[in-house]
Amino acid sequence: MSKKMRIDLLTVLPEMLEGPLNHSIIKRAKAKGIVEIQVHNIRDYSLDKHKRVDDYAFSGDAGMVLCIEPIDRAISDLKSKRVYDEIIYTSPDGELFNQKTANRFSTLNNIIILCGHYKGIDQRIRDHLITREISIGDYVLTGGEMAAAIMTDAIVRLLPGAISDEQSALTDSFQDDLIAPPVYTRPADYKGWKVPEILLSGNTKLINEWQFEQSLERTKKLRPGLLG
Repeated sequence: MSKKMRIDLLTVLPEMLEGPLNHSIIKRAKAKGIVEIQVHNIRDYSLDKHKRVDDYAFSGDAGMVLCIEPIDRAISDLKSKRVYDEIIYTSPDGELFNQKTANRFSTLNNIIILCGHYKGIDQRIRDHLITREISIGDYVLTGGEMAAAIMTDAIVRLLPGAISDEQSALTDSFQDDLIAPPVYTRPADYKGWKVPEILLSGNTKLINEWQFEQSLERTKKLRPGLLG
């Protein structure tokens, strides 16, 4: 049996992760024992009687900041039970998440994803506890929960056995720095809109060549930056 990956997510809004992590491929992967995903409420690690986990910034700027103590306690508790390959923080100023990063993360055993919130987290967490900072794009979300869910989905679908047809994941967009070619299904002629004849030929070699050419042209047109 393949190894089981473990993903621990730290958040102040665990309910935001309930839907994305309990359906489709992720749900099936968990049921098969391919991945274990645990969501932890940072408030459970707060020593404050009101379970507060945020405070004002010393700079006096507007907005609240996640405190260092409950996050340190949460990470320390998890690390006392197993070794983690990466402790990831979702941040708009982190490195951009892409397919190569997802591929690498899918080969790891245990990872923690800390969901950013409010104006961010105490910088000392980033300096001393985090091993990788990841962004899903140049925009700001209410919190890092959706970013964590996106990363988790991208990682889990790459795990052996998560998708019934594993070749499908290997031909996704960005796996080879190209956008996937267009795809078609029946009927071959709908309202006069026809499927390219080459795809009906049954000639695998010619179809593969056509798909590569289409991928290259689409990438040049839509995402030229991927070509370096």
